[in-house]
Amino acid sequence: MLRARWADLHLHTVLSPCAEVEMIPPLIVRQALALGLDWIAVTDHNSAGNVRAMVAAAEGTGLAVTPGLEVESREEVHLVCLFDTAEQAEAWGALIAAHLPPGRNDERFFGAQYLVDAQGEYLRTEERLLLTSTDLTVEEIVQGTAAAGGVAIPAHVDRPNNSLLANLGFVPQGLDIPGLEISRWATESEFRAAHPDLASHGLISSGDAHRLSEMLRRTAIVSRGTAVTELVRALRDEGGCGVVLRDT
Repeated sequence: MLRARWADLHLHTVLSPCAEVEMIPPLIVRQALALGLDWIAVTDHNSAGNVRAMVAAAEGTGLAVTPGLEVESREEVHLVCLFDTAEQAEAWGALIAAHLPPGRNDERFFGAQYLVDAQGEYLRTEERLLLTSTDLTVEEIVQGTAAAGGVAIPAHVDRPNNSLLANLGFVPQGLDIPGLEISRWATESEFRAAHPDLASHGLISSGDAHRLSEMLRRTAIVSRGTAVTELVRALRDEGGCGVVLRDT
């Protein structure tokens, strides 16, 4: 049955070095429910290491958790890669790891990268630097995500850094994406007015939360469920599905 679900499909846990220590599964779930969210996605930088913990933390709460990761392309463009299962996200994460540079994370400069369990208890520290670019192009990430069973959405495209429009200046012709993500700093009307050439692209707005206060209840996805295919239908206004954005 079609219904509207409040969604924030881009958030980080303590595995992302730029996230605050409060970004652990039980607190993220509690904040999502307090905001009235129905659907979230966990999208740490270049890793799906905390996906299973997030899914487990939400079990029995009614909150849907989509496994994912935020991948940085060779052009330093961020893309949110979303999947239906933890296994798919982890498999894509393993492939992404093979395309990262070999450097170690410097906690003093970037911050710590923690793997935790569903209760938020420390398991281990990820030593490899995650907050960096892969050697994959935007096109390769989009195609690879689809081949792995997911969907890639260019992240925070209104931002002046690490965005498709800022770094490339355009959406490449033939790039098979269902839509674009705008940040909390842009409204749909402002973005549409600034980019009339992108009128055919569906939009979602996400918090890109690195702290609990940044989680966002702004995107209502009208769909029959929370599978990535339903998100794609909503962004493309297919089969009665759609997306409604609040301006605030």
